[in-house]
Amino acid sequence: MKVFIVLAAFIAVCLAAPQGNLDKDAVIVRYDSDNIGVDGYNFAYETSNGLSQQESGSVINQGSENESISVRGQYTYTGADGVVYTVNYIADDNGFQPEGAHIPK
Repeated sequence: MKVFIVLAAFIAVCLAAPQGNLDKDAVIVRYDSDNIGVDGYNFAYETSNGLSQQESGSVINQGSENESISVRGQYTYTGADGVVYTVNYIADDNGFQPEGAHIPK
């Protein structure tokens, strides 16, 4: 159940990024992925219109009743105002925890 919550939070973050300024002709210029389905994963990508994300996840308390996944990552995008925004985040048993210069503390 915790994995579902973390994945749902991740999807919500992806959908929350501003969509109005995206270039319809953007292409992926870099993609790296290390995910064999055991113990965790890593991925990173960049697109030609300035979007990028990198993330890693690892299993914590493996094999126990409290097994869950801890995710750390960062994404960057250019807002409609022309400013480049970067969000660093952690998603774990404590929920989704984003940090960025533009996010109130």
